[in-house]
Amino acid sequence: MDANVISTPRLTKRQLLWKNIKKSKHYYILMAPYAILFLTFTIVPVLMSLGISFTYFNTLEPPRFIGLDNYIKLFLEDEVFIIALKNTLILAVVTGPVSYLMAFVFAWLINELRPRLRSFLTLIFYAPSISGNAFLMWLLIFSGDVHGYANAFLIKYGFIDNPILWLKDPNYMMLVIIVVQLWLSLGVSFLAFIAGLQSVDKTMYEAGAIDGIRNRWQELWYITLPAMKPQLMFGAVMQITTSLAIAQVSMSLVGFPSVEYAGHTIVTHLIDYGTIRYDLGYASAIATVLFMIMMSTNLIVRQILRKVGN
Repeated sequence: MDANVISTPRLTKRQLLWKNIKKSKHYYILMAPYAILFLTFTIVPVLMSLGISFTYFNTLEPPRFIGLDNYIKLFLEDEVFIIALKNTLILAVVTGPVSYLMAFVFAWLINELRPRLRSFLTLIFYAPSISGNAFLMWLLIFSGDVHGYANAFLIKYGFIDNPILWLKDPNYMMLVIIVVQLWLSLGVSFLAFIAGLQSVDKTMYEAGAIDGIRNRWQELWYITLPAMKPQLMFGAVMQITTSLAIAQVSMSLVGFPSVEYAGHTIVTHLIDYGTIRYDLGYASAIATVLFMIMMSTNLIVRQILRKVGN
């Protein structure tokens, strides 16, 4: 071996990581404000909630460790939570996929229009999700007397003889909540899909035609959807979060608590124990269960979306 050749020592993984951090320190400095805020207001509260879920904590006394008692009570003794869990899963299964498909289909159709008409229709479809008094209109439509629009229409055309108590009858509460939630669901996901469709490179369609793509459905599956996977993932996360966290719609329409808990959800159950009864240990256990459901659903949806375009 040549004596003039100097062998450089091999860096360990930790040394290599530290070297890369020093090399990219400007990027880390720019990321620091968001990272600190995310850690402080997201990661730390989640970990604190997880820890409190194993305690009895009424805000007046220090937390007292009780192990798994909150979770045992939640699944084995709390009948209202089981009703809330069932209602939440029904709402998630129905409103989640349907609103996701609606948001994409409407975005896909609107994207083909002229820019001015596209902008106008985007505003029309997005407006319900940001309208503050949206529930007032639905309270008038589903009013339980003959003056409610739904009852007046059904009585006029002979479908019913007596008005239906839409917001008080447990047989109809879930239907009303689903209808209103679907109407409100074209929100951020819809805008994300519009942006994703606008960002697809138009030359890819020409290349696809040369490669054998012959119709719009093949274009959609092999070009459009794979090109906008980030927007599809973002929309899925938003729809999962929205469908599993329904509370305001239920509370505004059918009351809190609703008759026979027919409109009760996990989040309204969480509000009950967290802000009314101040049993924060039990409320944290409810929040932890909801968080685990959201994370599990998220992982399943990610696995499904990875197959898009294959």
